[in-house]
Amino acid sequence: MKLKKEYIIIFIIMVTEVLGFSLILPFLPFYAQKFGATPFTIGLIFASFSLFQFISAPIMGKLSDSFGRKPLLIFSQFSTFIGYIVLGFSNTLWMIFLSRIIDGLLGSNFTIAQAYISDISSKKDRTKALGLSGAAFGFGFLIGPGIGGYLASFNYSLPAFLAAGFSFLTIVLTYFFLPETITKRENLKLNMKIFEFDHYGKYFSKKKLFKKFLIFFSYVLNHSIFVSNWALFAERQLSFGTTEVGFTLTYIGFISIFIRTVLLSKMIDKLGENKLQLFGLISAFLGTFSMGFIDTTWLFVISITFFAFGSGISRPALLGSISREGSVKEQGLLMGITGSIMSFSQIIGPLIGGYLLNNFFPGTIGLVGSFILMCGIILLLSSKKNLANKI
Repeated sequence: MKLKKEYIIIFIIMVTEVLGFSLILPFLPFYAQKFGATPFTIGLIFASFSLFQFISAPIMGKLSDSFGRKPLLIFSQFSTFIGYIVLGFSNTLWMIFLSRIIDGLLGSNFTIAQAYISDISSKKDRTKALGLSGAAFGFGFLIGPGIGGYLASFNYSLPAFLAAGFSFLTIVLTYFFLPETITKRENLKLNMKIFEFDHYGKYFSKKKLFKKFLIFFSYVLNHSIFVSNWALFAERQLSFGTTEVGFTLTYIGFISIFIRTVLLSKMIDKLGENKLQLFGLISAFLGTFSMGFIDTTWLFVISITFFAFGSGISRPALLGSISREGSVKEQGLLMGITGSIMSFSQIIGPLIGGYLLNNFFPGTIGLVGSFILMCGIILLLSSKKNLANKI
């Protein structure tokens, strides 16, 4: 895959975007607990963001297909910027809720960025290209959580305002340096048809694509159950604070970026995408399942290594597989639907995890998440295509 300058620019933008999110992840549960939130309430905070993303992602993706990636990306980035500002000034629980709702309402940054990557890459190289989004995610997590966790030990507002600064930087980078990929423009009209969800039926009716959506859903639901409750799990299971939580997320980021920048391309060429998907899902399953039994830090490190390795492989492989099911003109909408599936999992995932933490021992979230992921693995193995390839 030839490294175009557009890849570099969108990678920098995505890294900066992830930096903002990863800065607040280690401390947000502790911040909410300061105002009396229970684990289930904290799950509601994460779910509120994802609920609005679920609604907005396909709308923003479809708008970007018609009116351009660049203006819609800037619009969504500005929503994220405002959300972080509100979070920094939060002094009540409802303000924390509001900050996440504002971000989720229009902040479909990754959906549009992934559509942009699809625009500039061939079908052959799409999984490798979409690996950039995973690498950006990993690189952002390599830096952000450690900084966010450390700053939160002094003041919870500091990482929120720093996240706002990074978000503002993405707006500047997009406006001045990112070329537009959609050349055909239309006059913007507020047509209510854009709020109809007929496109779900259109794509879900395709048996092959629907199966890929279900496999992807099992992966992201397992991921969201655990990641959204990561801080509280680590606090209760291993007595971790914001700094330790931040550094564990940094470790995950290190593994993720190593896989996606060094190993992914070689593994695709050697194993093929079908086997790579299975390999990644099994690794993530082992990491999540073992979380149900860990009681020491070194076992925790082994578990998150499997978890991070599997996640680093699975996400780009699954996204690339889904992307190739649509035409060039459909990439924004297709990635938008995929984003909505991810957002739906992130609506129910935090609630499931919060309920389990409220009512059972912490490791239950790992056991439940791994069961869900196993369903996706079974579905992948049942594919006739994969069986034909002797997976």
